[in-house]
Amino acid sequence: MTHLSRQSTENAKAVFTDAARRPVRRKAKKPPPFSLRLNVEEREMLEVAAANMPLGSYIKAKLFDGDLSPRRTRGQAPVKDHAALAQVLGMLGNMRLASNLNQLARSANIGTLPLTPEVEEELATACAAVIAMRAELMRALGYESED
Repeated sequence: MTHLSRQSTENAKAVFTDAARRPVRRKAKKPPPFSLRLNVEEREMLEVAAANMPLGSYIKAKLFDGDLSPRRTRGQAPVKDHAALAQVLGMLGNMRLASNLNQLARSANIGTLPLTPEVEEELATACAAVIAMRAELMRALGYESED
């Protein structure tokens, strides 16, 4: 029993010794952010001069004479028409479209969907509603209509 524990100890020492010899990887540190204190008047003057630009971007542009690589940013408002988007979302909220389509797909898969004139009319109405919602959503996002 002593032999096994001595062997285990020797194996453990070897593992730890190998691990201790490996270089420790350290992340390259980013420089800390630069802070600039301004009084109220200075801040107001800076905001007026920056107009609609973010203050950090304006200060960098002034400091480096506008020689900055452009940053990729999202638009301020990707939604062109908030009222139209609200209307589409309201339509989606009032309809149980996903549930109804799931029931129709299940019925069609097991062969129990009777294709009566009423069912055909309801399917056509559902398709028209989906097409109308798509068109409204595309308009709200600022895309031209293909119709």
